[in-house]
Amino acid sequence: MDLFAESYVKGSIVQEIFYNEENGYGVYLMRVTEASEELETKEITVVGHLLRPHEDEVYTCYGQWREHPKFGRQYHVNRAKKELPRSKDAIIKYLSSGLFEGVGKKTAEKIVEHLGTDALEKIAANPDVLTDIKGVTPARAQTIADSLHEHQALEQAMVFLYQFGMGPALALKIVQTYKHHTITIIKENPYRLIDDIDGVGFRRADEIAKQQGLAEDSPERFQAAVMFVMKESALSDGHVYLTWEELNEKVDDLLGSEAVALFTDEVREQCLTGMVDEERLILEDDRYYLPSLYYAEYGLAMRVKDLLAHQVDTAFPVSELYRVIGEVEEEWQIAYAERQREAMITALSSSLMILTGGPGTGKTTVIRGICQMFARLHEISIDPDDYEGTDKPFPIRLAAPTGRAAKRMAETTGLPAMTIHRLLGWKGDFFEHHADHPIEGSLLIIDEVSMLDIWLANQLFRAVPKGMQVILVGDQDQLPSVGPGQVLHHLLQVKEIPRVELTEIFRQAEDSSIIRLAHSLKNGEVPDDLLERHPDRRFFSCKRDQALSVIVQTVESAVQKGYALFDVQVLAPIYKGPVGVERINQEIQQALNPKTPDKKEISWGESVFRLGDKVLQLVNHSEHPIYNGDMGIICAIDEQAGADQPVLWVQYDRLEVPYKRNQLNQISLAYACSVHKAQGSEFSIVIFPVLHAYRRMLKRNLIYTAITRSKSYLIMCGEKEAFVEGIKQQRGEERNSRLKDLIEEDW
Repeated sequence: MDLFAESYVKGSIVQEIFYNEENGYGVYLMRVTEASEELETKEITVVGHLLRPHEDEVYTCYGQWREHPKFGRQYHVNRAKKELPRSKDAIIKYLSSGLFEGVGKKTAEKIVEHLGTDALEKIAANPDVLTDIKGVTPARAQTIADSLHEHQALEQAMVFLYQFGMGPALALKIVQTYKHHTITIIKENPYRLIDDIDGVGFRRADEIAKQQGLAEDSPERFQAAVMFVMKESALSDGHVYLTWEELNEKVDDLLGSEAVALFTDEVREQCLTGMVDEERLILEDDRYYLPSLYYAEYGLAMRVKDLLAHQVDTAFPVSELYRVIGEVEEEWQIAYAERQREAMITALSSSLMILTGGPGTGKTTVIRGICQMFARLHEISIDPDDYEGTDKPFPIRLAAPTGRAAKRMAETTGLPAMTIHRLLGWKGDFFEHHADHPIEGSLLIIDEVSMLDIWLANQLFRAVPKGMQVILVGDQDQLPSVGPGQVLHHLLQVKEIPRVELTEIFRQAEDSSIIRLAHSLKNGEVPDDLLERHPDRRFFSCKRDQALSVIVQTVESAVQKGYALFDVQVLAPIYKGPVGVERINQEIQQALNPKTPDKKEISWGESVFRLGDKVLQLVNHSEHPIYNGDMGIICAIDEQAGADQPVLWVQYDRLEVPYKRNQLNQISLAYACSVHKAQGSEFSIVIFPVLHAYRRMLKRNLIYTAITRSKSYLIMCGEKEAFVEGIKQQRGEERNSRLKDLIEEDW
């Protein structure tokens, strides 16, 4: 790229206005000495990702002008090159800036007086030139030279990375990771970027490798493709392992048609054998695993086998169980169905049990009954107040994968419930509870088990102490976990695990056309009255170009009728596109919470967050008990906060959580979210667009999951034909996992 054909400014840094230590994003005042165009003023605002400049350092910046609505005209840097200082005063300031240990202003003045204005070049070439200066020992001279070399190496690395078309943010992230080894590492093996740098995929690393002259048939290229395919297959397709044939087919798809000729079977086997020897992969028979998935699957299988091998410590006669059921029925003035009684008796008689069923079949009623029966049979209190301020653990532990599911569990049972991560003591990069430090309690009930991936399921079962009874609750017709594995589906295939499926829809639920619709879809049937208006659901027929307007108007109407933001949720199958989650969020934000002169807002990438916006937590928070899927309201914004200060606060129930600028990628607008993100949650009103544009994602289990998120009212909009076609599409291909076989086979 011809640098001189671009807009550029050159000048010295006058003042640092803002700098983020973690991502290198900064705002600076620059005094311009040279530019590609005539400027009205010599002092401008420069914005971008730079290695932190010091006052009076000279930079040549390439980029473009932008108009900030609040701060005016700014020069946004695409890339920059730091110029070595040339004047006597500039060199003294540079040497005494703090970059060089032990060099203050007096020493810097001595160096420049002795070596002149080309002092930096002389020091870089030969550190011994400093030893003639009084007070500078050979060791100190070498330290100064090393610091100079390292700082120059970082600048050179930034320039080196720009030639591959990288933006300044990504280039800086790489340099911050590899430091002065950046150029060496990338020249030796650019494919390391895939594993080490978030945001670098195989395509970019492969292009860098080609520009570096790395041969297309190099073993490093094939091995990098293998690792990329293995991770993508786990995270995107949910596979725990890949066979030789599957792995090579996916590698060929990634590398293109020439891959077959470039890499013979013999070369592939040598490369894969090397990766197994280095423990980057694990090979068992014809199956290749990422090590973390191999050990997670085996660990989970072993723990399930252990649970099945141990009988319940205190076994009660069936007559006693029926007597206690009668007590609970009499106290609560209810009558359990026979299948519900069977579920409770099975649960209390088993070390491990699975309870399944669709909406309206009484899973919650059974969970409440199990808790009450367990307390009566064991003569223990389950009043949380009796455990407040004591060291006694609460005997019944209730947990779910998401915060909203746990909250609903607590509301319906009246007992404490929490996320699985909180139960296990998630500390950001490790779990506090594990095999050597298990959780406490006597009974564990996990809801929404369809959401459990193999990693989290293994961590959970590792932390189950000997003697604890475990009950897994879920709906097998919902979407599988986002992560690898299909835990509930495969556990249900294990004949030795006791399970009860609730199928009867109870009278109260029979009045819900949403629940009747869900059970029709579960069986692959589309009811004749799909387009008819019901007291609790509607289907607005519209084309793709009309759907966005229908969605926004429906949300506005609900809010005008007094529904809170958390009562109304739009669910969409995809993120991108004209009717994807991102576009829907932008349009609803504009309708419900538009930009005004007095309303604070802050930008992050392509997102704008405003005071009062509804937002979604995208990952488990490392510092606060806020988890992936939790929703809150932005309650405060500080646009002028410093690098280490919060810029935004979100209200989650009773907890206000601060976010620094570099943490804003943890949240997104939440007026609309994906169906996957809504799993484990319920909303008073669900708005669900169904369009041919979603056909790749529209499958029966996704539609079923979406409509069963609605507690009171369901509004579908779009094309009936797309809905019908989606119901015909089953859950998709089976995910590769040996969980069932490992549990059933003898070791």
